[in-house]
Amino acid sequence: MTDDASAPPSGNHPLRVAVVGAGPAGIYAADALIRQDDVPIAVDLIDRLPTPFGLVRHGIAPDHPKMRAIRDTLHRTLDHPRVRFVGNVDVGVDIPLEELRQHVDAVVYTYGAAIDRHLGIDGEELPGSLAATEFVAWYCGHPDADRAHVEAALAGVRSVVVVGVGNVALDVARVLARTADELEPTEMPQHVLDALAATTVEEVTVIGRRGPAQATFTTQELRELGELAGATVLVDPADLELDPAAEEHAALDRNVSRNLAVLRGWVGHIPEPGRTRLTLRFYRRPVRLLGTDRVTGVEVERTAVDADGRAMGTGELEVLPADLVVRSVGYRGLPLPGLPVDERSGTVPHELGRVFRDGRPSPGEYAAGWIKRGPSGVVGHNKHDARETVASLLADAAEGRIAVRGPVGDLVEELINRGADPVLLDDWRAIDAAEVALGATRGRARTTLHERESLMAAVRAAAARG
Repeated sequence: MTDDASAPPSGNHPLRVAVVGAGPAGIYAADALIRQDDVPIAVDLIDRLPTPFGLVRHGIAPDHPKMRAIRDTLHRTLDHPRVRFVGNVDVGVDIPLEELRQHVDAVVYTYGAAIDRHLGIDGEELPGSLAATEFVAWYCGHPDADRAHVEAALAGVRSVVVVGVGNVALDVARVLARTADELEPTEMPQHVLDALAATTVEEVTVIGRRGPAQATFTTQELRELGELAGATVLVDPADLELDPAAEEHAALDRNVSRNLAVLRGWVGHIPEPGRTRLTLRFYRRPVRLLGTDRVTGVEVERTAVDADGRAMGTGELEVLPADLVVRSVGYRGLPLPGLPVDERSGTVPHELGRVFRDGRPSPGEYAAGWIKRGPSGVVGHNKHDARETVASLLADAAEGRIAVRGPVGDLVEELINRGADPVLLDDWRAIDAAEVALGATRGRARTTLHERESLMAAVRAAAARG
């Protein structure tokens, strides 16, 4: 048992666990903690934003209502009596990490990977060059989105190049190629709908440095490109001619074989007047962005994939016209003040979810989700990942490595005393109701409140009504 541990958990004195990050990874971790019966546990689910659900709210494109309906499933955990949602609290700012640890018996870090990776090429900082993280945050109504920056980049755009062949890249391409009528029923903020309706995109080109057998998008995401009302998907048949190694890989991977079947079904498409051209091009990597005052094009190099699956340059160059370039080449995590994060991988050092400090496990500290394993996988992958971490935590509790410490003040009361303004579950319900009511005024199921002040105003209005 650790020096500051005083007793095993009991019904009257459960193990107090803070989960930092209320996205899918955090909610799945909370669910795994409270579903087991061996160790009495109470969970504070803390998030920097006033709203839960993380990338399900602010990462999955709003034209994906079925995917966004995952919220309904996640909400069941928030409703559990042993789970307390504590939003609008920035750990490291509103309360130092070390002091948070003094109020709880264990901490699980699940706050994700928030920043984008750069291409590292000339011209990347030109106006008209955006990270997918910036664009996605804007169209999803994230409170931290830089609205002016994104909308300036969209102004007058006709040709777009999206760099990357993962699901986020396809989301970006699909949203830009959608008609205003297709987007109107979504829960996007009204200013987003207005800006996209005013954008006359004629061509979207998605490029990947390797071949279709190495692309990471899922078949469902890919198929949806072919269902757009105002766009025609174009594919170069030469890009689908695979070498023997790629053919073998495709034969062993069902997702790859299905993707290839979808891509081959688009080979005969030709551009149609009045429809957006949505082109998928493989074996091409950007080498520089062109332009003076803003982006005007992308110089790309033809590549070949070697036996190890690496993209090698061939020296063959071409220029793709582009008024807007959106890079979608990965995410990386940032450290909370006081938490170690590997600079190269952007993940917390760990073993089976146990956080390592100075080469050894740090009692009572755990990680799950992208900050644990890196930005990979779909939402459901976080469930298994969280279960692995929770299993380590429960084993540590059973073996006395973590236990209930002596009485300390309530975390929410401490936060209020520090001047923070925590948003609890009833406050989130007030935000939820305000978004539903706003959507109803325009015949939608919901319209996202995108400004932090608007979110908090909904909380205050509900409190005033009593």
